Amino acid sequence: MRRTSYCPDCHREVLWTVTDAGKRLAVNPAPDQDGNTVAFRDGHGVFRSRRPTDELPAAAWEKTYMPHVATCPKKLKPPAAAPAALPPGVADLSAYRLKGRSRT
Repeated sequence: MRRTSYCPDCHREVLWTVTDAGKRLAVNPAPDQDGNTVAFRDGHGVFRSRRPTDELPAAAWEKTYMPHVATCPKKLKPPAAAPAALPPGVADLSAYRLKGRSRT
């Protein structure tokens, strides 16, 4: 039986997997051929996931999934809006601001 949960941000259903590095990765629960992650269930019932490579392509027992972060509406950023025109007499000082340096 699949162990699905819900995304804490958008509350959609996700399938939690464990990567080769031991990290947890949420994938959409339905297999998706457009995804870039393959997963399988090991002997302990844990879903294991990895990125297929040219050296180690997807095996016959692995299914392709889409990582949830790629489709989560709360994680996707809207396109940046065009900067508003400054009123007359106002100078744009953003090019002269310190970036990542202390002011002292």
